[in-house]
Amino acid sequence: MRDFSSIDATAYDLIVIGGGINGAATARDGALRGLKTILIDKGDFASGTTSWSSRLVHGGLRYLEYFEFHLVRESLAEREILLKSAPHLVHPLQLTIPIYAKGSRSYWEIWAGMILYDILSFDKTLLNHRMLPKAKLKQLFREVNPAGVQGAAQYFDAQAEYAERLCLENVLSAQAAGATALNYVKVTALEREGDRITTLTCKDEFSEATFTIQTSDKAVIVNTSGPWVDRVCRQGERDHQPAPIGTKRKIGGTKGSHILVDTFPGAPEAAFYVEALTDNRPFFILPFLGQCLIGTTDLRFEGDLDRVKASDDEIDYLITETNKVFPAARLSRESVKCTYSGVRPLPYTESKNPGAVSRNHVLYDHGKDGVVNMVSLIGGKLTTHRRVGEEMVDWVYKRRQQPSPPCQTRVQPLPGAILPTDQRIAEATAAYGDRLSNPTLDHLFTLYGARVFNLLRLIDAAPDLAEPLVPGLPDIKAQVVYAVRAEMAYTIGDICRRRTMLSLQANYGLDALETISQTLQAHCGWSATDCEKAIANYKTLMAENCIPDYAMAEVLGDDEARSQRSFAADEATPQLAVG
Repeated sequence: MRDFSSIDATAYDLIVIGGGINGAATARDGALRGLKTILIDKGDFASGTTSWSSRLVHGGLRYLEYFEFHLVRESLAEREILLKSAPHLVHPLQLTIPIYAKGSRSYWEIWAGMILYDILSFDKTLLNHRMLPKAKLKQLFREVNPAGVQGAAQYFDAQAEYAERLCLENVLSAQAAGATALNYVKVTALEREGDRITTLTCKDEFSEATFTIQTSDKAVIVNTSGPWVDRVCRQGERDHQPAPIGTKRKIGGTKGSHILVDTFPGAPEAAFYVEALTDNRPFFILPFLGQCLIGTTDLRFEGDLDRVKASDDEIDYLITETNKVFPAARLSRESVKCTYSGVRPLPYTESKNPGAVSRNHVLYDHGKDGVVNMVSLIGGKLTTHRRVGEEMVDWVYKRRQQPSPPCQTRVQPLPGAILPTDQRIAEATAAYGDRLSNPTLDHLFTLYGARVFNLLRLIDAAPDLAEPLVPGLPDIKAQVVYAVRAEMAYTIGDICRRRTMLSLQANYGLDALETISQTLQAHCGWSATDCEKAIANYKTLMAENCIPDYAMAEVLGDDEARSQRSFAADEATPQLAVG
């Protein structure tokens, strides 16, 4: 049970609804600048769009064709900041673009785009692009389909494989600066008096206990709930009365799906950015957790935002188009180890091609709806989250009619920031090398960075926590305990999907469940019943989001697959674990 009594009596300056990467960055920036801040999310932090992204920190090369030069420049500048402020989580990544005669852009057009991309990133630390003539491309990448190939372009962007942990570190930084952060807390009502929202009614999704957040005269509410922005704005509807923030639709999200496959014959060690030979839609083939991440699609979405799943057609499309670029891959449905989908919180438009909808973010001032103390974020990308937080807090101070203190997030590293050359890594290897393998230590430093020493101390107290969660993978039992004690993990989904990445590796995380259950019971006070319920809820989560429909029976067994389909059809209960 969580105690919310102190929240009712606290006067907050900044109330952030939505704990994805943009909300976390806003809370961090606000707390660091001295605002009394609270961050709430109806699920876990990063459990929405942040967790379902392609995990690239990039300048948006294809935005050039829509003349969004400001967005490209902003993204490239933010990429550079993230490479410095989170070097353990954000890494340089080389991408190759094979150019085909039947593609939508010629060799010379792509070359011109590469030159412009370099100009817009004039202050970068990464290398400039290079063009590969046809002969050199065939020599370097012999498995690439040679039919009609004209050459290739190579350039650098960056990758954040653990995007969820990048979000979490923003939350932890906000907490360290004095912010309150609550996951699994849902806003159920917004009460308005005059031109201000005066009260937010909230519900704990575990106990169903309710509490309120009162707004002071200068408090500002920031809605960074991504695809759920419109749903939050409608929370004031009561007894056929309109919502207090208007009913105009703001979000017109598009669905993006990914598949994860084992490394296949001819799979590139670096990343490929290719055009689908069927319809010229761009997609990525990325190295990811020792596997290949392929995506994404871009389809209009009008369904249930809490149940977004790659369709069989989308899976087949990504398989087919990858096989066309790498014929030796011979991917099939059986090759797919996991899928995931998310909804991009893009501006609502009635007629535009999904790919042509602007990826620029907008701060929607609800003063247009007669509410002066609320702003909603429309759009927003993983790459530009820090900048979004800065803009939001600048807006808050302007609305409060106060001078804005200098933004600290431009130069302040995230809590885990550490370079591979740091002497502390060698010291940890010497101290724990007899209990943990080098791959495990390297993995832990990648996930936790400088914060890993707090986790390693758990092993000093309980040596069994050095044991692996799944044979052959570097994750250990200590990560489960640390997730619960220090990282606000309340469900097995939190542990497998966002504190670790086991759900995308160990047979959808199912292979780790027994060991995780034993660890939770031995070290975190969970009962056997708690774990049984949590495991059932986790399987529902994976069935609804990650396991392809055609593979349900094979993965879960016939009886459980039927049960999950029945559950989804009935739209029963939220997938929250207890414990």
